[in-house]
Amino acid sequence: MNHHEIVQCFDGLFAGAYRTRLQGGADEPVYTVQADGSAVIYFRADYASSALHEVAHWCIAGRSRRRLEDYGYWYSDRRGRDEQSQFHRVEARPQALEWIFSVAADVPFRVSADNFDLSASNPDELQRLVLVEARRLHERMPPRARQFADALALMNQRRGSVIDSGVT
Repeated sequence: MNHHEIVQCFDGLFAGAYRTRLQGGADEPVYTVQADGSAVIYFRADYASSALHEVAHWCIAGRSRRRLEDYGYWYSDRRGRDEQSQFHRVEARPQALEWIFSVAADVPFRVSADNFDLSASNPDELQRLVLVEARRLHERMPPRARQFADALALMNQRRGSVIDSGVT
C-alpha cells in the first residue's frame, strides 16, 4: 500500500468525525491544530511508514492531547542513555501500533530508535518493548486504532484481489 492509499483510508474514516486529515510531504512529522479546531497530521516526505507511525500516535492520544500542538510532547533527536531509555518506554506503544498497521497495509516495518547518537541506544531493549506492547495491543486495541487497522486490511485485501485478478 502506498502513502496515497493510506491518506485516503485515514481521511475517509476520520476527516469528518474527528475533523482530522493526514498529509504527506513534510520535512518533519508534526500534528497541528488549526484555529477552527480541525487538525492535520503531517508525515515525513511521502513515506508510508511515516504516515502509519504518525497515525499510531494520533490513535493513542486522548481527546485533551489531540487539542495540543504535537500532542503537547517535545522532541529531541540527540539523547543520552537515560533519556533514550525513557524514549524507548514511551515510544514502544506507537511503534507497536505502527507494526500492526504495517502488517494490515502490507508495508515493511522496522523498529526505530530515532536517535542520531546510537551509542546511547540499546536496540534490543526497544525491540523487546515493542514486542511486549504489540502483544498487549493485540488483546486490547484503542477503538480508532482498531477501526484504522481493519480498514487498512480491507483496503489491502481489495487492492490485492484487483491485482491478482489481472484487472488494472
